[in-house]
Amino acid sequence: MTSVNGIDILYNYTAKMTRCCKANVLCNKYAQYYDTNLISYHYSNSKNMTIRNVTEHIEKKEQYNTLNIVIIILCIIIILENILVLIAVWRNKKFHSAMFFFIGNLAFSDLLAGSAYIANIILSGPTTIKLMPVQWFIREGTAFIALAASVFSLLAIAIERYIAITKVKVYGATKTCRMFLLIGACWVTSILLGGLPIIGWNCICNLPDCSAVLPLYSKKYIVFVVTIFTLILFSIVILYVKIYLNVSSSHREATNSQAYTLLKTVTIVLGVFIMCWLPAFTILLLDSSCSMQQCPILDKASMFFGFATLNSALNPVIYMLRSKEMRREFLRVLCCWGVLQSGRPSERCWVPLKSSSSLEHCTNKHEHQTTPIMKTCTTCV
Repeated sequence: MTSVNGIDILYNYTAKMTRCCKANVLCNKYAQYYDTNLISYHYSNSKNMTIRNVTEHIEKKEQYNTLNIVIIILCIIIILENILVLIAVWRNKKFHSAMFFFIGNLAFSDLLAGSAYIANIILSGPTTIKLMPVQWFIREGTAFIALAASVFSLLAIAIERYIAITKVKVYGATKTCRMFLLIGACWVTSILLGGLPIIGWNCICNLPDCSAVLPLYSKKYIVFVVTIFTLILFSIVILYVKIYLNVSSSHREATNSQAYTLLKTVTIVLGVFIMCWLPAFTILLLDSSCSMQQCPILDKASMFFGFATLNSALNPVIYMLRSKEMRREFLRVLCCWGVLQSGRPSERCWVPLKSSSSLEHCTNKHEHQTTPIMKTCTTCV
């Protein structure tokens, strides 16, 4: 009897929704953004369950299970790592170039991704059905904005590398504005792309078009976003192939240059991004052509998204392993954080280095010593 009542409730709510979407004046789509019953209605549709059953199913979910706790810890590490990258770029004037500003921009998008995923976990599970659609759109939209910013940052880095290696001294004092405009355009485009569902490209008035993984998102929107990201990543790969061909055909000295080393680093970053996000992109594409009943793996989508967040944790590790200068600056910042614990003056740790020679003096002085760097590196600020 419960199932029949649940089906009746679902049928009545569907009829109400249909009338609501047709009455553009009295009850339009945006008015439903504050309907507290809409979330459970859409989740029941995606899982092919009654509203009562889907509510019980969601409420029984453990919000902080082992997987979610591991992901939260990973996200905290992501936030701390990328704060370290941002501080390193800000402190050392040797890193005040287009390339490192773009790396800083990527670090900021990774930081946002870590924060967004923590918020997503906190607002998931039993909390999900308590959300209003506008809150649900913000929860999911923030993650999409962070993803878009990462993709556009990788594109900006590829363009910068291509210009830097094929041309000479493109970024002078008068060209800095162009770099910041490119970073600004990256975030404006990301916010617009991630905000399309809350603006109106959703399935609130078109139930058959609803995603199974993201029940308020339109399948067409998800395909559109994944297609855009795939085309951008494909373009980046083409750019890097052209760069490598250009370097290979030029003087041999170029292969030993700092520019070539940096090129290999950002290529590794791109490869890791594709490796981490490919399973999640595959799930989203599968979602557009398959229901939850036909493809049970869609119910495990959170595991694939959790694996994708690993990308944001790996980027700072890649910078540290590939770049001696970044590694040295990371040590200096960590050194300062250690000094804060020892009670020494803290304001000196946040003063930007006046030149790259300050960095070299500090790090080289201790490179061949057995004395821990934590004890004496504060004298070089």
